[in-house]
Amino acid sequence: MAVASAGGDAVSRFATLVRAPNPGPMTLDGTNSYVLRAPGSPGVVVVDPGPSDAAHLRRLADAGRVELVLLTHHHVDHSEALAEFAAMADAPARAIDPAFCIGADPLHDSERIEAAGLALHVIATPGHTADSACFVLPDDGEHGAVLTGDTVLGRGTTIIADPDGALGPYLHSLGRLRALSAVGAGDGVTVLPGHGPVLPDLAEICDAYLAHRTERLQQIRAALDRLGADASTGAVTDLVYTDTDASVRSAAEASVRAQLRYLRGTA
Repeated sequence: MAVASAGGDAVSRFATLVRAPNPGPMTLDGTNSYVLRAPGSPGVVVVDPGPSDAAHLRRLADAGRVELVLLTHHHVDHSEALAEFAAMADAPARAIDPAFCIGADPLHDSERIEAAGLALHVIATPGHTADSACFVLPDDGEHGAVLTGDTVLGRGTTIIADPDGALGPYLHSLGRLRALSAVGAGDGVTVLPGHGPVLPDLAEICDAYLAHRTERLQQIRAALDRLGADASTGAVTDLVYTDTDASVRSAAEASVRAQLRYLRGTA
């Protein structure tokens, strides 16, 4: 049975989703903040407090005594309220990037964290950003669950935020996440994403993401064959991302830059 918290939706045995009121083209329905706790634990872990919205932060704080705040990556829709919420909850905050740590050391790859009656495992997953991390709850349900931040979204695909993000590391990160299903009880690892709905199968979504990246790289290669090897980011974006809305044009260009760097061997 999932454990519900005030103001949120229980989405797994250990996780409650509290969605921030910041919907938009890049944030989908809004930033997904998560409250984590083992059944019966008075303490909680909060992942990605999100934007500085008083009502949203109060819902997170009301869930229980906050033992730890974790950050999946530094983008403002996840981190804006980090310091504010850590002060409100009188709790330490940890992230891959030391600049976002408060009263605690930075996270490191393969670290095991024990808090709120839970054991979490940290996986460094650079690619979307250099400081992206995912958090594995191996005992959450039959096959476990993974909080993926923006490395894997609940709907659509994520951007490679060049120059901070890079495609090579991102493909490696997807491979590491995909391998979690093989290590555990098989397919069916729950995905708790940074935006969009919860997904039932990490392996399936990683396979889809890897296929999408392969297809995009083929499209970029075809565009370079047509436009010339030194074609600009804008020209390639115009040719490959023909159906992209103007509101996310900059994100499309960032992903194209990342793919061009990858193909040209500069990242």
